[in-house]
Amino acid sequence: MKSLLWSVKEFSDPGKVERSHVHFPDTERAEWLNKTVKHMWPFICQFIEKLFRETIEPAVRGAHAHLSTFSFTRVDLGQQPLRINGVKVYTENVDKRQIILDLQISFVGNCEIDLEIKRYFCRAGVQSIQIHGTMRVILEPLIGDMPLVGALSIFFLRKPLLEINWTGLTNLLDIPGLNGLSDTIILDIISNYLVLPNRITVPLVSEVQIAQLRFPVPKGVLRIHFIEAQDLQGKDTYLKGLVKGKSDPYGVIRVGNQIFQSKVIKENLSPKWNEVYEALVYEHPGQELEIELFDEDPDKDDFLGSLMIDLIEVEKERLLDEWFTLDEVPRGKLHLKLEWLTLMPDASNLEQVLTDIRADKDQADDGLSSSLLILYLDSARNLPSGKKVNSNPNPLVQMSVGHTAQESKIRYKTNEPVWEENFTFFIHNPKRQELEVEVRDEQHQCSLGNLRIPLSQLLAREDMTLSQRFQLSNSGPNSSLKMKLALRVLHLEKQERPPDHQHSAQVKRPSVSKEGRKVSARPQMSASPGSGDSGMAPSTPVAGGGERPGMEEQGLPAEAGLQGPRDLGRSSSSLQAGPAGSPSHISVKEPTPSIASDISLPIATQELRQRLRQLENGTTLGQSPLGQIQLTIRHSSQRNKLVVVVHACRNLIAFSEDGSDPYVRLYLLPDKRRSGRRKTHVSKKTLNPVFDQSFDFSVSLPDVQRRTLDVAVKNSGGFLSKDKGLLGKVLVGLASEELAKGWTQWYDLTEDGTRPPVVT
Repeated sequence: MKSLLWSVKEFSDPGKVERSHVHFPDTERAEWLNKTVKHMWPFICQFIEKLFRETIEPAVRGAHAHLSTFSFTRVDLGQQPLRINGVKVYTENVDKRQIILDLQISFVGNCEIDLEIKRYFCRAGVQSIQIHGTMRVILEPLIGDMPLVGALSIFFLRKPLLEINWTGLTNLLDIPGLNGLSDTIILDIISNYLVLPNRITVPLVSEVQIAQLRFPVPKGVLRIHFIEAQDLQGKDTYLKGLVKGKSDPYGVIRVGNQIFQSKVIKENLSPKWNEVYEALVYEHPGQELEIELFDEDPDKDDFLGSLMIDLIEVEKERLLDEWFTLDEVPRGKLHLKLEWLTLMPDASNLEQVLTDIRADKDQADDGLSSSLLILYLDSARNLPSGKKVNSNPNPLVQMSVGHTAQESKIRYKTNEPVWEENFTFFIHNPKRQELEVEVRDEQHQCSLGNLRIPLSQLLAREDMTLSQRFQLSNSGPNSSLKMKLALRVLHLEKQERPPDHQHSAQVKRPSVSKEGRKVSARPQMSASPGSGDSGMAPSTPVAGGGERPGMEEQGLPAEAGLQGPRDLGRSSSSLQAGPAGSPSHISVKEPTPSIASDISLPIATQELRQRLRQLENGTTLGQSPLGQIQLTIRHSSQRNKLVVVVHACRNLIAFSEDGSDPYVRLYLLPDKRRSGRRKTHVSKKTLNPVFDQSFDFSVSLPDVQRRTLDVAVKNSGGFLSKDKGLLGKVLVGLASEELAKGWTQWYDLTEDGTRPPVVT
């Protein structure tokens, strides 16, 4: 069977693991703990089996419609116990009422784990599992009474390294509807479920606030200005290596389990990205900002250097604007501006923050964030039955602020679901934005109730926190949703420093370098070789507001199959997936849109603009250079559905010498789940395709008037063909009062869909 290996060589050599303690003066041996684990192993296995059945199994079921009957039929981890290779106890920069331990764990065992999908009478299994990673254990709060500790929390700071040997997986992935899945995605679902901010919390005393322990408020927000680099290595060669060329550099930025990827700068050894990202920091002891630079190539991307910065030092400095020398390469420097934003529980600094990010003047919902919304979704009561009377629904909750949407897990066959999940939203301007919540029945694709909460309500509350049961609209008479909302202003504390102040930020060497070493070093800073502020990232949001261009192309495209939870991390891949010389951590090379740069567009949009420039070639293009699409849009009150008829396209651009193979993809934003996607058939080798296909979305008229129809015309290409991509987009606002009557109209296609339509 195919084996998936996400590990580094030192774990496969016990001698290397043994010798590694020489390089970890703050990590201690714990043989007594291994003896204890060996004695407790049968009982630990009972707990893990319960975890598989009660936690991982529902997560897999909710990840894909075809996995709704997924179940574990047997979970046996074998006789070989988990091993703890080292323990680190944090004594500095931690709360006095908590104990933080990092356990370096390894598990190599022959196990028997059987699973099945009853719907397809399909079975598969796991013969062996290897897992290597750092597990954090937090004992908090410490109390002055027995048992001295209020609760125990366990989680991984980052995705652990996994190797799983499957049996029967090929048959499983041959099931219709599952061919978009992969064994990598299945591993992502399992491993990410235990990665921060998800955690296992075990209460030891009844008075402990379990909800707060499971999903704590982030320690802070790191704003990363990914500005520019200089003197990078030229990796591209010509004439079989005789002529040295330049590189096509891009960066991969990681904070914990959140991964961002910059755009690619073509043929440049001193690229300027000018991009900005914002990352949540939950546990800064032991966490670093990790950056790797790569040269994009058609086959395997080349390594251009790396950098690791201790977040504790960034928190102390608050603001860093420096050039950093890249590690593991002979040359190269990276210019970063890092801001540590403190979460303030009052609105005293909000006006200044809004002025600083210019959110007090624009009307956009996207851009630099002024605040953070933390939402704890507890439970619902007395939900209606949905379409079928006397049948319990499969409820889930969809939440959105502006153009950012998230959704809860599915709870099956209940009208009183309990979620106990936490969500976070970056907020541009809380005075103007609002939280929209809808409870839906996943089985029948219908609404069970909704509500809207203006975020301005939280500004006047004590600690800007609101915890209550909210009455649902368009639902049952007693239907309610219990939530806790907390708004926190993101404040950059400016410190007065003497002109000759030298900051203490530490640049750490990668934990596993090419020679297998692990060291810690002071930074080798250099004066900026540039002109100072010329390379600064812009601080203004995207002009024009609206949805960030190209959000549909971010991360895994819908056609590629499943995708883990967004937020943060915006990717479920791991920087540890391969050696330093190979960026195998990127499953699909798509950049993360910058929140403060209108030039940071995904690759599909960039390629489309480049193709437009090639088409122009010194001439003036017409009013609709990408062509047009004809749509009929109306809402049927009798059916309670939005009906969209895709009639035809005209004057599309040619993707190849043979023309284009266009099809049309529809989403009703903010819902971008796979189940919410609609697609026409593919029309072969034509620039004027006729579709005349009708699609509908189950949505009420009041709800649909708050939504946006996302229409993209794409080129299909053949299997594994490079001629795939975007032909044009249009975003149609549905707030019109004429929606009940409907209309038929030609819309101009643009690169990002934001241009107003033209009626012809």
